[in-house]
Amino acid sequence: MLLRAARVGTLATVTDGQPFASLVTPGTAPDRSVLMLLSNLSEHTRHLKADPRCSLMVSGPAAGVNPQTAPRFTLTGTAERIVDAELKARWLAQHPYAALYADFGDFALWRMVVRGGMLVGGFARAFRLKQAALAADPAAVAAVAAAAEGIMDHCNADHADALRVLAGGSGAWRMVAVDVDGCDLADGEVVRRIAWPGPVADAAAIRAELVALLRSARGVTQA
Repeated sequence: MLLRAARVGTLATVTDGQPFASLVTPGTAPDRSVLMLLSNLSEHTRHLKADPRCSLMVSGPAAGVNPQTAPRFTLTGTAERIVDAELKARWLAQHPYAALYADFGDFALWRMVVRGGMLVGGFARAFRLKQAALAADPAAVAAVAAAAEGIMDHCNADHADALRVLAGGSGAWRMVAVDVDGCDLADGEVVRRIAWPGPVADAAAIRAELVALLRSARGVTQA
């Protein structure tokens, strides 16, 4: 949930044995790998070209005034430059403001293949996670990806009111991305992540989750 919802993070790269941290705007592919649109003019991009090893930290809001109560997730892995129109479109759906410069010649899409991670759920609550625990089920990813366009078209065409309720406010909200862990709703350049309670396996499960979330948002109890 932290990774899928993150719109900003700290990327750590390596240059001549020295760690280097910088701000990036991550997105996620359907399989939970990390997507980043990076400029060739950036220091971190030059570092990745020389050494693909990297780390990314994303975080959520703190529970109180102590920043240590904030949940955060640090991933480790390697990054590679890719050319994939569908994944670029997905990243742009999560960062619509970037359409102003996404096609500039010095920008390219990068994918971080996650090898492991550390989840800190708050103060003194740390858990190491291996690659297998972080990976999404390939069959579920494929099933949802195959149905994604139809799901979004149907929700946007026939259920605009429901999307507005799920987004928690007025506006012309549209579903712009959907995956095994949730969906992204956008109103112009504002994007909100809606998470399923747990990973789903197919389009039928997504429909059930949307109905349940809508009932909860409207305060309706199941008879």
